[in-house]
Formats: sequence, structure tokens, C-alpha cells
Amino acid sequence: MEDQLGLLATLWRARLIAPMRPDKYLRMGAAMRRAGLTATVGFAAAAQRCPDRPALVDERGTLSWKQLDDRCDALGAALQQATESRAGSPATVAVMCRNHRGFIEALVGANRIGADVLLLNTSFAGPAMAEVIERESAGRPVTVIYDQEFTATVDRALADTPDATRILGWVDGPDGTPTLDALIDSHLGQRPAASQRKSDIILLTSGTTGTPKGAKRSAGSGGAGDLKAVLDRTPWRAEEPIVIAAPMFHAWGFSQLLFAGLLACTIVTRRKFDPEATLELIDRYHATGLAVVPVMFDRIMELPADVRSRYSGKSLRFATASGSRMRPDVVTAFMDQFGDVIYNNYNATEAGMIATATPADLRAAPDTAGRPADGTEIRILDADHREVPTGEVGQIFVRSGTLFDGYTSGTTKAFHDGFMASGDMGYLDDAGRLFVVGRDDEMIVSGGENVYPIEVEKILTSHPGVAEAAVLGVDDEQYGQRLAAFVVLDDGGATTVDDLKQHVRENLANYKVPRDITILPELPRGSTGKILRNELR
Repeated sequence: MEDQLGLLATLWRARLIAPMRPDKYLRMGAAMRRAGLTATVGFAAAAQRCPDRPALVDERGTLSWKQLDDRCDALGAALQQATESRAGSPATVAVMCRNHRGFIEALVGANRIGADVLLLNTSFAGPAMAEVIERESAGRPVTVIYDQEFTATVDRALADTPDATRILGWVDGPDGTPTLDALIDSHLGQRPAASQRKSDIILLTSGTTGTPKGAKRSAGSGGAGDLKAVLDRTPWRAEEPIVIAAPMFHAWGFSQLLFAGLLACTIVTRRKFDPEATLELIDRYHATGLAVVPVMFDRIMELPADVRSRYSGKSLRFATASGSRMRPDVVTAFMDQFGDVIYNNYNATEAGMIATATPADLRAAPDTAGRPADGTEIRILDADHREVPTGEVGQIFVRSGTLFDGYTSGTTKAFHDGFMASGDMGYLDDAGRLFVVGRDDEMIVSGGENVYPIEVEKILTSHPGVAEAAVLGVDDEQYGQRLAAFVVLDDGGATTVDDLKQHVRENLANYKVPRDITILPELPRGSTGKILRNELR
């Protein structure tokens, strides 16, 4: 009873529950039952809650909630009709789209007809895409919805799958391939038949060290507990605009999209991230929320001061990020200019939200991942699965109600006593805040000494001439491994390799000084901002 009251209080504070006529709530419930209790059911409810309010703003203009809902229904009906000769709904709809209406229509439309939805990284090369589609479809019929710019990649990936159906989500020019717009326009006013099949949405792990794994999330994953945990930490409010710059195909951007739909928040987005354009969208649409990956904060703060000062960002109540480490200096600088609005989220595709750092946490410790989300427990364990003392580094294990349904391969993460291994190393401080020091497979053992890359990276980036740094271990005959650093200098920086080694030597033990330092114009990153360490290696 107490849990239910707490949930109701949270939903009231977020205005998800609001004073509305009873018949509107009845229509919302009917729409949700008709669409099915899927991960995207919030879009159907929003269309009844505020049908004429803006649902989506992208480069093509604005769609109301009713227009977006009708388009999703039309696409669902089109997909059903197009696949009747293949014994019902397509078993897998693969989506390779940037952030725009086509991504949302493909996701929601396929979800409503019981198709499994496979969200593909827009940075995929053909072979990786082919491997993932073959693995996740397991020989079932496949429909691929993609932006025209990825045609060459899709052609290569589907070379051995000639029966796959292709649909363009974003069109640069006619090439004879069916388009989402044409399918939707020809089926507007139609609704798909109710599905007897449960739709899974397959999210891919970041895959910086190999082919990404598919992680299944069904409609029940997380549920009300996940919703409450987010709304208790981050000040979302229903029907208020949010700029979503984080890629929607990734677990983080995807989760922010679902929350926006559930709360009927106007989704403002653009296909490619641009730091100044993002600030302009916030001010133009009076957005109260911003969803990014951490490197986007870096790019915003790299804008010249006179450019940043053109935008106030005063409407922002939260700017929330996840997906990789945040630079403490950037966190502080952003909040100094735009207010205490950053919320750092430590999430995993396999676990949902694990911890959140509020602006107060980040003011106290700008590099913290925050405190465990409500309903989530964190343990820091050594190699023998014993809890380590406060402040000591160990492997991060997590237990909550938001753990994933397992990898599509049938495997899962390592578990101990009901706690799942996150794959990261970290520690808790005296205030219960979590600090992540790196992946468990990133630890470098040099001459018998353990070194965590983040420690050296933080010292390198503290040098006034350094913009970014990445550190990894490479094979060494004498020491087993040695430290190699890759550094991006500030514009006009004249810092030398010897200067950087001396800077590390003055701040860390001698065995933590990189033997090799390479200066690069930029670090290789994936679509979600994570550094691609294999490319550096």
C-alpha cells in the first residue's frame, strides 16, 4: 500500500496524473488496450490525452499527437498487409534510422503488430549489420527500414538475404525503394489488426570491443518501478518539451524517447547533432529537458564563448546524460553557464537505470555516477565475491527489478547472489556515491601494478593544454603491459609529449606514467560518444 501511494505521489508530481475529465481517462485506457501493452504504449495514450498538442518537431516540421498516432497505425496496417503472404506480421523489423519521425513511426508501428524490433547502430558497417540481422532474425522474415544515406551498407548487409523487404525511412531522392511516407499515406485511417504475438524490442550493447550483443526488453521490463525511479530523480513534467539529441537507437536515447511518449512531452530532435543548433532548439521551443550523451556536453562547451552566450537555456530544468564518462571540468563549466541542471545517469543496456547523480551530487563530486536508484542495490565485490571496504575499487554488481530479459543468444550476464555483474569497476565513497573507474577488461597490469585508465586520463586532461585523453594497455615483453596514451590538444596547444609525461609524473606514481603518448587531432568515437579503444589499439 505504501509503495502504491508513493508511486501515485510521484506520478502526480510529474503531472502524469492530472485533473482531466473521466471520459478522457477512459479513452486513454481504451487506446492503450487497442495498441497493446507494449513498450511504446505511451504514444497511444498521449494521442487521447492531448491530441492537438505538438508531439514531434524534426527537420520536416511538426506532428500533433493525433497525427503521429494515426501515422503509426497506418504503418502497422501497411506492414501487416504487405506480409500476409508470409504468414502474418513480419517476425523482425530492423530499423537503421537517425533521429526523426521515421524512426518513431517504424518503432511504434512495428511494435503494435507484434513484430520484434531490432534497433541498429547507424555507424554499422555492412558485415557487422549482416551478422546482427542474421543472428537476431534466426531465419524469420525481415523488413529493414533505413535512411537512404545507408543504402550501400544495407545492400552489403542484405546481399545474402534477397527476400528481405526494404523501406526508406528518410529519403534524399527517389530511387524506386518503397518509402514510409508512401506506405503511411496509402493506409491513413486504417488500424492494424490486434496482434496475438508479444513484441520484443532488441537493443544492442555498445559493441566497442566486438560485435554487439542483442539484449531483449519486453513491455514488462522495469515497469512502474523503473518509471518511479526516474521521475523521483529527474524533474520530468508531462506535456513539456524535451530536446532529444542522444541517438534513439541506443538504450539511453531510446529510454528517453519512451519516457517522452509516456508523459506526452513534445519531442524536439534533429537527424545529426550540432552543438549550437541544440542550444537554439532549447530556447526556441522553451524545452525544459535535454537528453544527450556526455560528449555532446563537451562539444557545446567547445563552442566559442560569444556563440554560447547567444542562448540562455533558461527554460531547462534538467539536462540528462548517460552512455559514457562525463568530464568533470565540462560538467562544472556547463552548470556555471546554464544552471545546476545536469543529471548524470549510470545505466546499462542489461540493467536499465543503476544510479543517478543530481546537480548537488555533481557540485560535490563532478566525476560521480551518483547514488543507487530507488529499488536498486549496488555491491562492490572483489575477485572472490567479497564486499570491499568503502573507497576500495572492486567490480560493480547490481540488483533491481529492471534487469533485462537476457541476451538474444540465450546467454546472460554473470550473477552472484542475485546481483548482476555490470562489467565495470568502481567504488563507493562515504556518502554512498558511486564512482566508475573503468571496464573490468580495461584494467592494465604493468609490472605487477594495477592501473585504471581513468585515473591517468583525468590527470592528462587536467593539463591546461589537453582537451581529451584516452589511455590503454598494450603488450610489453618486460612489464607484461605498458601504458599508451592518446591525447587531443586544445586549439593552438603547443604542449609536448615530454611536458605531458612530466605532468603525470608530478601527480601520480612513476609506474602510472605512459611510456607512449600519441597526439591526435581527435579520438575515434562511436555514435553514442564512446571512445573506440580497439581502433586506438
